[in-house]
Amino acid sequence: LSAVSSTPVPVPKPLLPSPPPTEAARQLDELLADLGHTQSKLAAVGPGAGVSAESLLDDMLGSLTRDLQELGITAAPAGICAACRKPIAGKVLTALGKTWHPEHFTCAHCGQELDKGPFFEQGGRAFCEEDYHQAFSPRCAYCAGPIREKVLTALEQTWHPEHFFCAHCGKVFGDEGFLERNGKPYCHQDFLALFAPKCQGCERPVTDNYLSALQGVWHAECFVCTECLTGFSGGSFFELEGRPYCELHFHQRQGTICHGCGRPITGCCITAAGRRYHPEHFVCTYCLGRLQKGTFRECGDKMYCQPCHDKLFV
Repeated sequence: LSAVSSTPVPVPKPLLPSPPPTEAARQLDELLADLGHTQSKLAAVGPGAGVSAESLLDDMLGSLTRDLQELGITAAPAGICAACRKPIAGKVLTALGKTWHPEHFTCAHCGQELDKGPFFEQGGRAFCEEDYHQAFSPRCAYCAGPIREKVLTALEQTWHPEHFFCAHCGKVFGDEGFLERNGKPYCHQDFLALFAPKCQGCERPVTDNYLSALQGVWHAECFVCTECLTGFSGGSFFELEGRPYCELHFHQRQGTICHGCGRPITGCCITAAGRRYHPEHFVCTYCLGRLQKGTFRECGDKMYCQPCHDKLFV
């Protein structure tokens, strides 16, 4: 049996919008932009400056916060970034029940920033769409690729619906379903052609109503005399070279037909002039008397006793 269902992929999580900016936040964003320029300059100085750029930026951020407070502007952080564990003073991104610097909300596998598009969650971690499917979606038993949408379950495996087809002819299965052999699916036609036993008479697959004879199977209508195609109504037949024969044609093939009566010889047999006879049918053609071997004469394919032969032909 098989079933088609949709892959249980989590719905992409929408990014929650940041609260509307206040005047204090606007001024702080401008100051942070200035900090960005300062960071670029400090990075150009290099590690030889003796103090890390990060420490200098943290000191400057603290100084700016104090300056804003002296101006009467509350500069409380919007939250703590779940990635770097530092306060978020500018734009804040909310996802997975946490707050993030937008540039720190990235795919747990490839590091791609996820702030501008949908993402997928697994085990409390965020993934881009490609990495999520590669890591967590079920795999197709035919192509081994991840199944992103509809998934078909059959033979204890999962498949893309378009990849579940006959292993021999490649035809997608219709309402007739499929048959299984050695873990592979086959359409009914190919399964019978490949695996069903063949009739010894017509060599077509045998599916039901068969006979077992002569080390093979037969359709009932195919088990007939090889010579005259007559069925064996009495249930008995004769075998010659692996083929069935009725009694008459078996003896014809064997050369055991009486030359006198034309019937099979099943008991005692007399052979004369290359022909076989029932003992009672080995008689003179003229007087019908029983002949004895060595005391008959042949003339024109017929047998005569000595007196009749002399009377007729001498």
